Amino acid sequence: MDLFFIFASMKKKTIWTVATIMGLSFLALLFLQLKYISEMVSMKKEQFDESVTRSLNQVSRNLELNETLRFLEKDVSAAARRRLASDTAVTSALDPYLPHGKVYDSFESRTSEVSPSTMPKILVVRNDRSTLSQTNKSMQEIVRNRYVYQKALLDRVVMNILYSASEKPLEERVNFRILDQELKTELQNNGIGIPYHFTVSTQEGREVYRCPDYDEEGEEYTYEQVLYRNDPSNKTGKVKIHFPQMNKYIFSSIRFMIPAIVFTVILLITFVFTIVVIFRQKRYSEIKNDFINNMTHELKTPIASISLAAQMLNDQSLTKSPALMNHIGSAIQEESKRLRFLVEKVLQMSMFDKQDTIFKKKKLDLNEMMESVAGTFTLRVEHTGGKIQTEVGAVDSIIYVDEMHFTNVIFNLLDNAIKYRKPDKPVNLLLRTWNDDEHVFLSIQDDGMGIKKENLKKIFEKFYRVHTGNVHDVKGFGLGLAYVKNIVSLHKGEIRVESEYGKGTKFTISLPIIKDE
Repeated sequence: MDLFFIFASMKKKTIWTVATIMGLSFLALLFLQLKYISEMVSMKKEQFDESVTRSLNQVSRNLELNETLRFLEKDVSAAARRRLASDTAVTSALDPYLPHGKVYDSFESRTSEVSPSTMPKILVVRNDRSTLSQTNKSMQEIVRNRYVYQKALLDRVVMNILYSASEKPLEERVNFRILDQELKTELQNNGIGIPYHFTVSTQEGREVYRCPDYDEEGEEYTYEQVLYRNDPSNKTGKVKIHFPQMNKYIFSSIRFMIPAIVFTVILLITFVFTIVVIFRQKRYSEIKNDFINNMTHELKTPIASISLAAQMLNDQSLTKSPALMNHIGSAIQEESKRLRFLVEKVLQMSMFDKQDTIFKKKKLDLNEMMESVAGTFTLRVEHTGGKIQTEVGAVDSIIYVDEMHFTNVIFNLLDNAIKYRKPDKPVNLLLRTWNDDEHVFLSIQDDGMGIKKENLKKIFEKFYRVHTGNVHDVKGFGLGLAYVKNIVSLHKGEIRVESEYGKGTKFTISLPIIKDE
């Protein structure tokens, strides 16, 4: 309650300032959190892309190395088989530089060739330092020339092997099972352990392999790598890989931020709700003060009239004629009745809030009820210079209502029509009833001040009163239409309002018909 009074006493401008600052602070905090998450996602995506690219590059290199080793081993094995079929002695005689009895493959035979001009015929060793130095230099030169020559031979052999390999179709060059293992190994080495799907295709786009469990989910994020990129362009291939669970993998790194976002949103919603409640309580406080002021003015009139009548009765100098006594008695009775009615309206609204209302329902004729209440208002309407008309059009007019409360509904609507008439102008009222198949309708139409469109949605709220300049120029508590709305709703009916400011207002009530069996 202390907090309520603090906010109720604050000015709206101050509340708006505090609310704006706090709201902007919450929004800025939420924006920074979302920005941080976005940066983390972007960074994780870049790391993921880099890891996948690095893995695919390594897989492509491994395929080339494995193919080179495979063809070298094949070449060595084939050469060894050929050499085993030849005569070892003849081979040694043909090549005096080969150790006796050793078998050589074609690769070793090619790299063992030497240039005759660089091979010394006789090596003479002398015992002086200059000769040793010259001999050492000569041997180094021979080894260097031999290395360069044999390296060139090795490059030629490897190029011949790779050239013969590139002549094969891509599906024969690639072992897809080994490719799958290489992909899995390299991805795990780079920290990626989520499932992947891949295809292998030629450079022209002809697909030669697709993994058995291929799933198209996540294809929008596909990574490509050229296979055998050192081969002619028409002999190369492509491996395409995508990860169905890539988003889950990336967002797993920001999972810890989700509670922070949720709590921030909850705080923001709570803050907005708190501000709404504060303004509602501020409005209720203003309405309450307005109600107290209006109630004070409303109650003062009958109290003052009763007090004046009591003074007249106690005034010994005043002659108490029968006519005067009747007049004083009637005034006291009318003002007491009015005072009791005002108090009952407040008590009735209190009972509705507590859901303690007990209705004494019975079958009544709406046409008769409308004409009875209209008759009691005839004098008041004619006193303004206007007139009241009734049009009874309802054929099935039997309703099941509480007589006292529903009579008060019609009474309140007519009372409001007279109160809110145009200043110093007569008021004209039209009361109508009619039917459809399931409902009976009652409308009360006036040609008074009317209600502005922005006030129409609020007129059925408790304590709400449409301002007409001086708040006390029309007496009332702001309870009448709230009471009407509650009574009609509790009788399973509906009430609608149509109004045009400066031209008048029309209230329409619909109730279910009670048909005789």
